[in-house]
Amino acid sequence: MQDIEIIRKNPDTLKKNLKRRKQGLTKKVDEIKEEDKDWRQKKQEEDSLRHERNKISKKINKAKKQGKDIQSLIHEAKAIPPQIEKIQEEREALKQKRDTLLRELPNTIHESVPYGESDEDNKEIKTWGEPKNPPFDLLPHQDLAESLNGADFTRSAKTSGSGFYFLKGKIGLLNQALIQFAINNLTQKGYTYHEPPLMMRKDVYATGVQLNDFDDVMYNVSDEDYLIATSEAPMLAQYKDETLNEQDLPLKSCAYSMCFRKEVGSHGVDTKGLFRTHQFNKVEQIVVSKPENSWKIHKELQKNAEEIHQLLELPYRVVNVCTGDLGSFAAKKYDIETWMPRQQAYKETCSNSNYTDYQARRANVRYHKEEDNTYPYVHTLNSTGVATSRILVAILENYQNKNGSLTIPKVLRPYMNGQKEIK
Repeated sequence: MQDIEIIRKNPDTLKKNLKRRKQGLTKKVDEIKEEDKDWRQKKQEEDSLRHERNKISKKINKAKKQGKDIQSLIHEAKAIPPQIEKIQEEREALKQKRDTLLRELPNTIHESVPYGESDEDNKEIKTWGEPKNPPFDLLPHQDLAESLNGADFTRSAKTSGSGFYFLKGKIGLLNQALIQFAINNLTQKGYTYHEPPLMMRKDVYATGVQLNDFDDVMYNVSDEDYLIATSEAPMLAQYKDETLNEQDLPLKSCAYSMCFRKEVGSHGVDTKGLFRTHQFNKVEQIVVSKPENSWKIHKELQKNAEEIHQLLELPYRVVNVCTGDLGSFAAKKYDIETWMPRQQAYKETCSNSNYTDYQARRANVRYHKEEDNTYPYVHTLNSTGVATSRILVAILENYQNKNGSLTIPKVLRPYMNGQKEIK
């Protein structure tokens, strides 16, 4: 959520930033400013009535001591509380409307974010590894997985519909190897391991997602409960309405969970395959930090994610995500796109976002700054460690052999009992 103080004191700066998104949101700033002006006017009226009530109370006490008639003063005093209550109701309605509008404004974009209208405008800033182009026809990843008796997409469609899958045999174990490898890599760096709840209450979930995500992305299991689309949601929402200790920051976590997404929209889901599915495994990096450290941590998360790709020896590129592909919460985001030789294209396998204090404002998460005894909002960040289904696609394309076998990446072999190949 945006800071109301920016709209009060420097709305033009916010408007200028919003114009970079080309979403026609600048008028909403003026609307919020007017709602806030009315709210503050009601606050002044309420304070004035409280002050008047205190004055009358003093007059009553003084009149009592002097033995004077106080009935008119008592009548005057009794008339004030209903006026205060009415103004409080009006002020609360104005606050709810103002804050609802505030939540609709996206985060302030970092100055280094490039302008663009879609993911095609993301700016490449780095490449690593040499893209592989084997001298034989590559099988589609789903066909290779099934030929190795490692997946079943026909029976999963029968039980659950498109966008689901059975993993089994060595491919299923390879999936688990990826999870354990990523967890070990991150915990050795000091990230505390978590397994979060897979379901959240809607009112809590709303602190960390865009409102249309409830219809387009998430599965509801009841009117008020939703399956998580990423572990980042419960990992950050757990601190809702808390004031954290300064000495505990940054809180660095890695979390493993199953994730569930409808994937409604232009991309849809794979009718047969692992890249875009309704259910998948992911190891996530999540950090809660002091504001002055968040951009340094953003770079650290990026380094961690790239190291995982490098250890897997998967060629990739890094893109600075443009304004049109950034989403509402992130101030800046890097994507890692891994080379898929059969598709002759880089495909997204990792996202790394700094939400600054935007999410913390929605969830009301602060810390006690001892130096000046203030309570600033924290900054929140999240990055993929490994989304196993997408990395499995990359492995199945980059490591398949002409004879139909699959070479296991060296770094995963210790998790596969030393096995080097799946035949």
